[in-house]
Amino acid sequence: MDEIVLRGMARWPNVPSVFGWLSLDRRGDWLVRGERIAHPAVTAYIGRNYERDDEGRWFFQNGPQRVFVAMDYTPFVYRIVSADSAPLALECHTGEPVAEVRAGWLDDGGTLLLQTEHGIGLVHDRDLCRLFPHLIDANGGPLSDSVLAEIFDRLQQQRPAPLWLKFHDSHVRIEAILSAAVPGRFGFVARPVQPAGQEACC
Repeated sequence: MDEIVLRGMARWPNVPSVFGWLSLDRRGDWLVRGERIAHPAVTAYIGRNYERDDEGRWFFQNGPQRVFVAMDYTPFVYRIVSADSAPLALECHTGEPVAEVRAGWLDDGGTLLLQTEHGIGLVHDRDLCRLFPHLIDANGGPLSDSVLAEIFDRLQQQRPAPLWLKFHDSHVRIEAILSAAVPGRFGFVARPVQPAGQEACC
């Protein structure tokens, strides 16, 4: 977290939290009451001070105040930041680079999810086609478009299929998952709400 945020937390430890204002969409954009935040310095500030509590609720620590985040799907959105012919490099929507991909899933809606050292996140829909050259078979070989389409169909139907992602020196297995099961499996609250009896702040 930013030093100014830590100082604010120490000085005013009991500021009521904010719910229902800030959200994260499936393309990694921050929105305030449905309006996209476009200023790069503001989005970078939010990203640097984006954390989760013990209940699995993600929030932006705005000085002494927690602003809880409602998310359209996952807590992170991953973008491809490498050139098309280069080894795969990924970055969080918060601007942090990805060093390790630990696991992957394709959900019933065709969204690709990755578990990294940062947490669970979806691959930005505009980057999915750029990811295809890095998807491989069990032997590390490339997949034709027709074979890849068949594998995607099987996974979306919750049937096993032989698919891996090549990331750095690792081959990461891609498995099937139901989108409805994602928050529970990965321990996050997609839509935090004001607890009963807690002072509201707006």
